Amino acid sequence: MNRFLFLLTLLLPMVAVAQVTPAPVQIPDNTVNIKDFGAVADGSALNTRAFEKAISALDKKGGGHLVVPEGLYLTGPISLKDCIDLHLERGAVVLFSPDKTLYLKDGSVKPGISASKRHDVSISGEGIIDGNGSFWRPVKRSKVSDVEWKDYLSKGGEVTEDGSLWYAYNLVGQENIAADARSQERLRTHLVRFTDCRRVSVTGVTIQNSPKFHLVPSRCEDVVFEGVTVRCPWNAQNGDGIDIMQCRRVVVRHCTVDVGDDGICMKGGAGAKALKDGPCKDILIEYNTVFHAHGGFVIGSEFSGGMEDITVRHNTFSGTDTGLRFKSAPERGGHCRNIRIHDIVMNDIREEAIIFETSYADRPAGYEDNQAAQTRSFMPDFQDIVIERVSCWNAKTGIRASGTLEMIHDITVKDAFFYVWETDTKIDVPQMIALENVRITKR
Repeated sequence: MNRFLFLLTLLLPMVAVAQVTPAPVQIPDNTVNIKDFGAVADGSALNTRAFEKAISALDKKGGGHLVVPEGLYLTGPISLKDCIDLHLERGAVVLFSPDKTLYLKDGSVKPGISASKRHDVSISGEGIIDGNGSFWRPVKRSKVSDVEWKDYLSKGGEVTEDGSLWYAYNLVGQENIAADARSQERLRTHLVRFTDCRRVSVTGVTIQNSPKFHLVPSRCEDVVFEGVTVRCPWNAQNGDGIDIMQCRRVVVRHCTVDVGDDGICMKGGAGAKALKDGPCKDILIEYNTVFHAHGGFVIGSEFSGGMEDITVRHNTFSGTDTGLRFKSAPERGGHCRNIRIHDIVMNDIREEAIIFETSYADRPAGYEDNQAAQTRSFMPDFQDIVIERVSCWNAKTGIRASGTLEMIHDITVKDAFFYVWETDTKIDVPQMIALENVRITKR
């Protein structure tokens, strides 16, 4: 093999990932207006039935565009069908009702907007999708001011004996859907979820204030999220922004995320079932901005199905708790292959700019810490990860890695600069991470 072909061979994995090209959605040229099906945009009338009728009418035509014009549309859950684009014009707000009983179906709770086993599904426009999440989420007393705490108490709700946590249970004028506050908390739903779908597109819209996670594709293929804004209060419990779960051929581009938990997160399932569903594979995350989040870009905590061929580039993290976050634990871990992260800008990072943790404990609100399982099954295997050209100004810690060489190895960080106020690096075993041309300045 001549030198040129040898160098080309070395470059091929990165080029292949960088050129992820999901198949585009195909939407027929049919258009209907939600108001033609009886929708009332006054924020009071319930429009669930209007959405159902409009989607059914488009489905009979083979699909098309459902236009939601300017106005405030209160609704229950919306289920999309094949070849349908939900288009929200500027000034349109789709507001999900706080009535939790509307979302109950066969013992489970439906997301605000969902599509399951569908193809060519789209959400577009300049409008807003609002999940009314404050009627669902628990609130930690330590994360709100006295004024905010009084506002929550005025809604009713249930406060734990020690006064540390407020549950959205027994709210004034609202019916419960579970026997107690903790059981109801576990029923919180996602705002927009696609499951087992092919060719999915979400562009331009704002998705905010979810009861739990905001934008969740699970086991989907050919997904594009572009120019989307995802936002909720910084203290929203489990308020993840974009969670990509065991999907293939995904592009997340030019999105803005400002949320209460992880910003852009890759998940790969836990335990044996995740092996059947396979890895997150062929993912491109580029030109996004993440403001508040627990992590700007995240893998984990569950990724037993694996992570393969992921490129993260030209992203900005400003004010996140951590920047690049890799978290897992026994029974949740899996393999990583060909993860390439480059050209990342960070500033005002509350904790670590880069962190690997392998004893992550999932802690639902109101529960004691769950210790990592004492097992050797589905161990985290963070490896084959290259992080380069990273600039971080003002973080508590530059790089931290906690675990063993079995779980963290063959990681490279190079051509990077970190300005920190406390710790440069805290790596359990130096051989875990190769540092090449890494400069860390302590103030």
